[in-house]
Amino acid sequence: MLSPWHSLLSPTAPPVTETRPPLHPPNRSLRSYLRSPPPRSVAAARAATLSATATAVSSSPPCSTKKKVLVPIAMGTEEMEAVILAGVLRLAGADVTLASVEEDLEVEASCGTRIVADAHIASCADQVFDLVALPGGMPGSVRLRDSDILQRITVRQAEEKRLYGAICAAPAVVLMPWGLHKRKKITCHPSFIGDLPIFRAVESNVQVSGELTTSRGPGTSFQFALSFVEQMFGPHAAEDVDRILMTQIDKDLERSTEVNELEWSVDHNPHVLIPIANGSEEMEIIILVDILRRAKINVVLASVEKSLNIVGSQKMKIVAHKSIMSASDSKYDLIILPGGTVGAERLHRSRVLKKLLKEQKQAGRMYGGVCSSLKILQQQGLLEDKIVTAHPAVAHELTCQVIDQSKIVIDGNLITGKGIGTVIDFSLAVIRKFFGYARAKSVANGIVFEYHKS
Repeated sequence: MLSPWHSLLSPTAPPVTETRPPLHPPNRSLRSYLRSPPPRSVAAARAATLSATATAVSSSPPCSTKKKVLVPIAMGTEEMEAVILAGVLRLAGADVTLASVEEDLEVEASCGTRIVADAHIASCADQVFDLVALPGGMPGSVRLRDSDILQRITVRQAEEKRLYGAICAAPAVVLMPWGLHKRKKITCHPSFIGDLPIFRAVESNVQVSGELTTSRGPGTSFQFALSFVEQMFGPHAAEDVDRILMTQIDKDLERSTEVNELEWSVDHNPHVLIPIANGSEEMEIIILVDILRRAKINVVLASVEKSLNIVGSQKMKIVAHKSIMSASDSKYDLIILPGGTVGAERLHRSRVLKKLLKEQKQAGRMYGGVCSSLKILQQQGLLEDKIVTAHPAVAHELTCQVIDQSKIVIDGNLITGKGIGTVIDFSLAVIRKFFGYARAKSVANGIVFEYHKS
């Protein structure tokens, strides 16, 4: 049987498309989606299976020698693409180096997030990598193109027939000037597709042509990263990683379900607070910030640690805008808690955050969480009489009603999401609630993510 990623890896594969069921399928009532928490033994077994899968994938690479991956970053790099590439490949067991082509390790990405690289590109010049993968973004792609060291590394990678790839603007802006697109089928962001050779350009979400893999934009980053997991580690590894990410979850799942509908109306650009801690899931953080800012939402990352620099669950370093104490001086239209088991526990210890969340509920303002952060909301009484969706590893610990068959659930002023692979949908649902479908659709188009009205 062909793996679910086979179509992504075929050099002649048609564009990858998603088909989604209507929001309320015929002959199904909302009650059919609701369930009480399963018996403890069943729940524990289910959670143990998922936990074992995550541990096996993240701690035991499929071969005795770890695969080495280089992901270069620059000022203006598209943060979703860089962080999803590094995060997914680290989950698969790869040794990933985020390398700055700038003088400093800290770079400000295209949507304003500050990321601290693991190394300077100069320290990578003589290393041998199994994969070199270039994120896009502007002017990040130009700055990658202008790095002589990165050019030598990538040209050598192609000449020695090892894997290399690029996404979004990078195929056109970086690979073409370096001559690394020749005799290859290639795709890129729709804004740059006209710059590609007409007989070589394709519009697949992911295009594999020999050692070169290219992709279209932030919204195809998970597919792009998972294609590399399959190429390096095989289809079973890709399936195991995606079981954690939940990007290819059951086709019967609704994109979003809303109950106890409430209008989210504000007379200004919404203010959103995202508290973060060491161990928070960086892919979730970056997707939220990136997509919400594209809709002109004011987003504040607030550290509950002593330092503004936090180290996420996949060991990536993100710089918060301010401390949680400083952030507590303001009011927020929405507070969103990211997941990450360790990070969620550390968020729960913050007295300042507990106070902010309590005030948020009392004032009737919006709040929400993804994956393991739902446990924090429950411990603080914020899920009482609420309906949510949750990752299977977390759902058995919740005492409220859970909708299994939806990626996102909005219950009045509460929004919840299943896991990492549903955070794009989560972010677009927030935009839709604040601004309407047209704004959400416009943002989805910009990141090359398929988004239907129903």
